[in-house]
Amino acid sequence: MQFHGSITALITPFADGKVDEKRFQNFVQWQIDQGTQGLVPCGTTGESPTLTHDEHHRVVDLCIEVANGKVPVIAGCGSNSTAEAISLTQHAEKAGASAGLVVTPYYNKPTQEGLYQHYKAIHDATGLPIIIYNIPGRSVINMTVETMARLAKLPRIVGVKDATGDILRPPRTRAECGDNFVQLTGEDGNALAFLAVGGKGCISVTSNVAPALCAQMHQAYAKGDMATAQKINDQLMPLHDAMFCETSPGPVKYAASLLGLCRYEFRLPLVPISKANEKLVEDVMRDVGLLKQAVKRA
Repeated sequence: MQFHGSITALITPFADGKVDEKRFQNFVQWQIDQGTQGLVPCGTTGESPTLTHDEHHRVVDLCIEVANGKVPVIAGCGSNSTAEAISLTQHAEKAGASAGLVVTPYYNKPTQEGLYQHYKAIHDATGLPIIIYNIPGRSVINMTVETMARLAKLPRIVGVKDATGDILRPPRTRAECGDNFVQLTGEDGNALAFLAVGGKGCISVTSNVAPALCAQMHQAYAKGDMATAQKINDQLMPLHDAMFCETSPGPVKYAASLLGLCRYEFRLPLVPISKANEKLVEDVMRDVGLLKQAVKRA
């Protein structure tokens, strides 16, 4: 299944400390109905670090059940333990995921050779396509284009979620890894620019609350309608900024709660955003046109 367009890095709704399974599945269906072109359960936006293994498996299963082949499900499978990442990827494969999203190992700070061996071990232990998640801001380490090119030679290392913010990387990566290596940005703010230099789509935080607009921007670009794509991009930019006014997924979960999509609930060490940033998020949501009625919290 092709990976392209607006792909949502899904929030995980909680209710009284537990995964709110019904609301999560309703949320996944709403995403599909709104035009989202792919789904990522159990990424950072889904608070995967605080999910138990059983909860992680369950959230992936619930997403795949609703998606039912209509859009690809790229399951978050990363860990700074290679053995744990293998186990999560093996579960995603058995569950029927389209691919696994595997973050570079955080805190351990492996060398480039360590990165290569980490991904190769996951690749060799599973049959699932793997997308590298390169996010130096959270993982400290930055996979080089040269290491990525080595990994791209393995048949099931199929692409990258690039959250470096470096718009010069896509053409360099394409030159080293080839046109078939799928490049997805992890930065909402550079999604349109990323497409223009060879990217295929965006794994998005903003699309949790603006799925139709995000999908329409990608669709307009794919049709060659740059004027529409740019107009939507300009409309969304303040929202992209607001979604990262504090550590994600704090702002986006607050925004989703304003739309009645989830409770405003986290697991420690994440906490609600400041009152000032709550007002900022709400004001931007209204300016973008996402909040037109009185706020109805879930």
